[in-house]
Amino acid sequence: MRKATIIPLGENILIKTLTADQKTGSGIYLPQTASEEKPQQGKVIAVGESKKVSVRKNQTVIFNRYSGTEVKVDGEDYLIVKNEDVLAIVK
Repeated sequence: MRKATIIPLGENILIKTLTADQKTGSGIYLPQTASEEKPQQGKVIAVGESKKVSVRKNQTVIFNRYSGTEVKVDGEDYLIVKNEDVLAIVK
């Protein structure tokens, strides 16, 4: 069976969300509710064809928590967000 390909249109970005650490560097475990209001990180999988898109494929970005549309393709969860919902690039 062939794998599906998602190509975002316009200023949209396809992101694979990264799971947040549930434990701090000093060994303290955080409850899931502690990170619910914070922006999330993800890896850019694909970008739309618009010249206004400010990120590139394979970059790690921070985006608004409640932005975008969740999609599931071939058992993988992705998020399609607008370019304006990306807050920063992680280097």
